[in-house]
Amino acid sequence: MSRAQTVIVKAIVVALFVVVALVPGRRLIGQSPQRAEAPTFEVDPSWPKMPEKMLTGEVGAVAVDSRDHIWIAHRPGKIGKAEYAPENLCCTQGPPIIEFDMQGNYIQGWGGPGEGYTWSGELHGIFVDHKDNVWICASFAGRDGKGKDTTLLKFTRNGKFLLQIGTPNTSGGSNDTENLNQPAGIAVYAKTNEVFVADGYKNRRVIVFDADTGAYKRHWGAYGNTPDDAAPNKLTPEGPGPQQFNLLHGIRISRDGIVYVADRSNNRLQGFTLDGKFLKELFIQRRTVGPGTVADVAISPDPQQRFLYIPDINNDFIWIVSRDSFQVLGKFGRRGKYAGQFTEAHSIATDSKGNVYVGEAIGGMRVQKFVSKGMKPTSTE
Repeated sequence: MSRAQTVIVKAIVVALFVVVALVPGRRLIGQSPQRAEAPTFEVDPSWPKMPEKMLTGEVGAVAVDSRDHIWIAHRPGKIGKAEYAPENLCCTQGPPIIEFDMQGNYIQGWGGPGEGYTWSGELHGIFVDHKDNVWICASFAGRDGKGKDTTLLKFTRNGKFLLQIGTPNTSGGSNDTENLNQPAGIAVYAKTNEVFVADGYKNRRVIVFDADTGAYKRHWGAYGNTPDDAAPNKLTPEGPGPQQFNLLHGIRISRDGIVYVADRSNNRLQGFTLDGKFLKELFIQRRTVGPGTVADVAISPDPQQRFLYIPDINNDFIWIVSRDSFQVLGKFGRRGKYAGQFTEAHSIATDSKGNVYVGEAIGGMRVQKFVSKGMKPTSTE
C-alpha cells in the first residue's frame, strides 16, 4: 500500500470513528462512562437533642430558616397514649411546631387552637419564609375520609397568628380560587413575595397567593394543564405521563425561579416556571406500587444549586438528582429503625452548609440530620 493510500485509509477510519461517536445512545467499547460528582452524607446519630421525656409524633414536614434553624411540624396525637400517660415516667408530647438550632438544641415549641384561625391535628407542611414567618398546612381527612383541611396558616416565628387563607371545611375543588383541600406542601418565593402550595391530597394543583394579603394569583395542574378532578388517578407505569397530578405532595423553588413539585403517587418530579409553564419531568422507579417514590424535594445550597434530593417514601431512600440534567446520580439510606435508616421518609430540607434533614412520618416519627461530607465521582450509566 502506498503512503498516499495509507493516509486515505487512516482518514476514513477517523471519519467513521467520529460518525459512530456522534450517534445518540451509542458508546464505543473501551470508552469511559461519563462521570458526575455526587455529594455524600453521614448521619449524626445524636441529633436532635430533645428535652427530657419529650417525644415527637409523625413528622409531617421539616424546614430550615435564614438562621439555619430547623423547624418541624409533627402530630402529637399520633404518640401512643401509653407512652405519655401522666402517671408514667416517660413521656410528654412535644408541641406541634418545634424549632432546633443546627446543633440540634431545642429552641422553642408552640402551636394548637387559638383565636382567629382553625387548627388541625394532622399537620403536613411547614415553610419558614424570608421574613422568618412560619407557614403551615394540614391534611386531615378523618376516619370516614370526609374531613376537610381547607386552609393555610401564617404565624410569626414565636407563634403569633398573622393570616389564614381559605374558609374552614369549604372547598369547591381544584379550580376553587379561595380555598384549599388537604394541602401538603408550601414554598414562599421571596422575589415575588408569593406563597406556592402543593394542594394535592384532595385537589390536584399548584396554587399561588400573595404572601402578605392572601389574594389569589394563579394555579395549574400537571404539564400546566387545567386541573381536572374527574380524571382517573391510577398508576400509569409506562407511556405518556398522566395529564393530572396524583397526590401532589411537596414543592420547592430554586433561586432562578424554577418550581419543582413532587407528584407522589405518579412517582415523578415536574419542573415549572413561576407562571406554571411546564419545563421537564423525571420518573423515579416508575412502576413502583405503593405510597410513591417522590414524596418531597429539597435543593442543594451551592451557588448553582446543582442537586435535588428526593425522599422515596415507598422504598426509603433519598435519591440524589442533577438539577440540570434531571439525571439520578445516586442515593443514600435504606429501610430500617436505626440511625441513618428510614421508616417512611416523608419530608426533606437542606441548610446553608449542605446538610440534609429528613422527617419520618408513620412508623418513624422522628427527624434525622445527615452531615454533608463532600463529593465523590458517580457513574451516570
